[in-house]
Amino acid sequence: MSTLKLYSTEGGVIEVTPRLAEVEADVQHLIEAHMETMLGVRFLASEYSTGPVHGGRIDSLGLDENDAPVVVEYKRGTDAGVINQGLFYLAWLMDHRAEFGHLVRERLGAAAASRVRWSAPRLICVAGDFTRYDAHAVREHRRSIDLVRYRFYGEQLVGLETVASATGQTVTTGTARRRRAAETTRGHLTQGATAELAAAVDETLLGLGQDITKTENRLYRAYRRLRNFACVCPPQKTKLLVYLKADPQEAGLVPGFTRDVTRLGHHGTGDLEVQLRSERDLERARDLFRLSYAAA
Repeated sequence: MSTLKLYSTEGGVIEVTPRLAEVEADVQHLIEAHMETMLGVRFLASEYSTGPVHGGRIDSLGLDENDAPVVVEYKRGTDAGVINQGLFYLAWLMDHRAEFGHLVRERLGAAAASRVRWSAPRLICVAGDFTRYDAHAVREHRRSIDLVRYRFYGEQLVGLETVASATGQTVTTGTARRRRAAETTRGHLTQGATAELAAAVDETLLGLGQDITKTENRLYRAYRRLRNFACVCPPQKTKLLVYLKADPQEAGLVPGFTRDVTRLGHHGTGDLEVQLRSERDLERARDLFRLSYAAA
């Protein structure tokens, strides 16, 4: 159980007692109504039927910031079967890609449907608590799984805490493997001096916390807690571009170093672009990385 204590400072210092939901549906309805804000996942469907043969209902379906399909399962308290139940539905989803693609096209449009990344499907389990065996199972499993503990505080506050998270093994087709190999070869020819800088950025971002997972696609590498907080594009000849979730106005803009890309098209997620050309730039960017991490 979480040891976090929350206090109200109105009229003195009073501890706000955490509580579980009255019923599981209270958690599900709240998160589905605000899924993109709370989980970084675009909501697609609730209580999605898997058909008469399979005989089940997926609590929530969504698409994350990196275009990966997401199954979300909820439990009011601690339930030893939540991970296996979620994996059961994730396996069904992998076998019904066309059906999911149709759902994405219907809800988010054809462009979103064309970008769905089947190489990295995710399961998010939201529950009152998890056992140490659950956390161990996540680390040992081949799938991308997030265990998220919730708590209500009073009538207006809710907290989410990542208990365990794992990226799992990427499912790669033969075509994707060949494409990745070609991109890697091209990358070695263009990275030059920025390769070492890219490795330092990777180490710095992963070092911000134990709840960070890394997801890669051909356009960028995403670092996330539940939501992305940094996206690193492939190294260019003279610089490395990192996109952060930090507020550009709060971070402050420095010409040649940081840029507000809120209304500009770019790969990855985040409105603050950071341009890194040297280790000195990386040192300057550390506080921005921490700011974005805290906001995710």
